[in-house]
Amino acid sequence: MASLFRGLGRATARGVPKQLWTVLFLVVAASVALAFVPITPASIVGLLVVALAVATLVSAVEIVQAYEKRALTVFGEYRKLLEPGLNIVPPFVSRAYRFDMRTRIIDVPRQEAITEDNSPVTADAVVYIRVMDAKKAFLEVEDYVTATSNLAQTTLRAVLGDMELDETLSRRAEINARIREELDEPTDEWGIRVESVEVREVKPSAEVQGAMEQQTAAERRRRAMILEAQGERRSAVERAEGEKQSNIIRAQGEKQSQILEAQGDAVSTVLRARAAESMGERAIIDKGMETLSRIGTSPSTTFILPQELTSLVGRYGKQLSGSDVSEQTPRLDSQSFDAETREMLGLDDVEEILDDTGNGDREQIVEVVPEGSEVETERN
Repeated sequence: MASLFRGLGRATARGVPKQLWTVLFLVVAASVALAFVPITPASIVGLLVVALAVATLVSAVEIVQAYEKRALTVFGEYRKLLEPGLNIVPPFVSRAYRFDMRTRIIDVPRQEAITEDNSPVTADAVVYIRVMDAKKAFLEVEDYVTATSNLAQTTLRAVLGDMELDETLSRRAEINARIREELDEPTDEWGIRVESVEVREVKPSAEVQGAMEQQTAAERRRRAMILEAQGERRSAVERAEGEKQSNIIRAQGEKQSQILEAQGDAVSTVLRARAAESMGERAIIDKGMETLSRIGTSPSTTFILPQELTSLVGRYGKQLSGSDVSEQTPRLDSQSFDAETREMLGLDDVEEILDDTGNGDREQIVEVVPEGSEVETERN
């Protein structure tokens, strides 16, 4: 008996008319009563009255769940929507059609389509819908679930046919948006709102998929070769840049060395000129005496001496012997260079030249000249 009532409840939930459920209930109740109550005219009338009262009560009460609405018809005429809760309806002549107001999931079967570039693909999708107007869903369409599913299938094929193969594989969001846009207009007339469309998989044919895999492998090899070439080029650039910097540093070092060497030569020349300036004629006589000593060792018997040298030697000898030196005879003191010679030797710029050498220390240079005099200069 319990299983019978459960079956009746499930049948009612699936849309079996409540009147049929009421008739079945009365038949079962009458059978039970006749099994335990003696059959008399009075008992039969009583059973009929009780059965009629129970049937009337059951037919007049309509209980609607919180997540649904029901369309009420009386004698086949639409009257209103029954809201969740307990509703009283005309008994025996009314009928309520149930509409679930929750989001419903429709599984779109796999569809085959030909893309714009003539590539066969298969795709399936999921559509999420919700009943927004139960009256339209009741009056405008026979079965809104089946209608929405069929419409989604045709729309999916049409959208895939308007796109190329690469677009169908990479623009999943665009496909979803276009299908939803195509479904919105007709489903609005049915009181249905398409909340979302999700394409689950777009799969090309086996031949096309193999060709795509080969293309992908070739593209990866090309990128690897490009990256390798770029790495070699960058390495060559870095090596060239390193050699360039090394050459620049080496050239700068050589330049600095030449500058320092030239400055040293200049300082040496200036110092020698200073020493020569301080020595005067004495230096010339010493140089001449060295020349005479080398001439003496020569096998030649003829010698030519400059007049200036013989005069200086004579003066030097007189001064050393002291025999006939007069007051008018000039002494062999240090002589100064004229202005042109000093400018040529750079004697007046010796301090600036010495400063350019870059040495931080300063030391004294003392040169000994004839007659015990000392000339002191400073060098950086």
